[in-house]
Amino acid sequence: MKNKKLYQAMLGLAAVCALVALILLITGNGENSGLWLTGFFLFLAIGFRGYEHLKGFSFTVIIFASVTVAMFYPSYFQEVNGYDLKNLFVPLLQIIMFGMGTAMSLKDFAGVVKMPKGVLIGTLCQFTIMPFVGYGIANLLGVDPEIAAGIILIGSAPSGLASNVMSYLAKANLALSVTLTAFATLLAPFVTPFMMGWLGGEFVEVDVLGMMWSMIQIVVIPVVAGLLFNYFAHGKFKWLDNAMPIVSMFGIAYIITIITAAGRDQLLNVGAVLILAGIFHNVSGYFLGYWGARLFRMPERDCRTVALEVGMQNGGLASTLANEMGKVATVGLAPAIFGPVMNITGSVLASYWRGKALPDDKQSRDKEKEKTKMEHDKAHT
Repeated sequence: MKNKKLYQAMLGLAAVCALVALILLITGNGENSGLWLTGFFLFLAIGFRGYEHLKGFSFTVIIFASVTVAMFYPSYFQEVNGYDLKNLFVPLLQIIMFGMGTAMSLKDFAGVVKMPKGVLIGTLCQFTIMPFVGYGIANLLGVDPEIAAGIILIGSAPSGLASNVMSYLAKANLALSVTLTAFATLLAPFVTPFMMGWLGGEFVEVDVLGMMWSMIQIVVIPVVAGLLFNYFAHGKFKWLDNAMPIVSMFGIAYIITIITAAGRDQLLNVGAVLILAGIFHNVSGYFLGYWGARLFRMPERDCRTVALEVGMQNGGLASTLANEMGKVATVGLAPAIFGPVMNITGSVLASYWRGKALPDDKQSRDKEKEKTKMEHDKAHT
């Protein structure tokens, strides 16, 4: 009860911050509303933690707080005492990828053998649908070439751990989701640069081999190290299991904050367009991924899984690759915007599917009812 009151108090503080920010905006003092808007999102994120149906949105709201503070006070998030804060991107993402590896095991990759059809179709859909959807959006929008290249980059990135969480919430095939994420992550250093060079090369110069080597350092080596750590030290460091989700959330929030601060002026011009593009990008991935799986007569649970794996990309990885290209303020904008957007759309879709019975579940319930009826009739004859 005491905790419930605390969460309610946080929501109350969020409402106060929102009211003050609104008054400042109405009275023409919008430039002073930054801290109040940031406080609104932070208190809202904490308040959401007290409600099971809202808890999944907490991290996304924290990202909104990060974007808000970076938009209002960009100078604080560019360098500290001459140290460029973008230099922390790679080590942070390597830690996140190491954490992903510690959460995996060789059994996750054994799923490639156990579920070859699902893995093949899911991987094929992921690395074809999203890069081409991104390419189509980039051409239609007519934005700056480097921003357009960022849309293709996020479309060419593999799925992240967020898709596994959404698959669990959506009552999808979690085992397949984890296997697809693991498989796509290790394939990405070879597929992502190729797709980026092929489709993105029209907009910016892409060093395909250089990007491959960067991804091997950022993705493959840390993930393999995490797998080995899990294999030899499984269960021995419980604190690490508890710490890694927090480190991952901090790392993604940090990367998005720094990118937003670096590209603030560009975002003021194209931010709304990128948000709409992000929504269309995600929804296209969910729709085409789902029906692509249905086309191959996959079970409903697997179709949901493929839809979420296709529609949700690893925004942190795409952002870091943009930084490695030396174009974080332009190429990095789409990954920074699409990341929060996909968490919202993914949560909405997962919540919808969670409330919708699986055909298999319905058949099981019907059989159980029929069995009960037969036993009841038998008892009365």
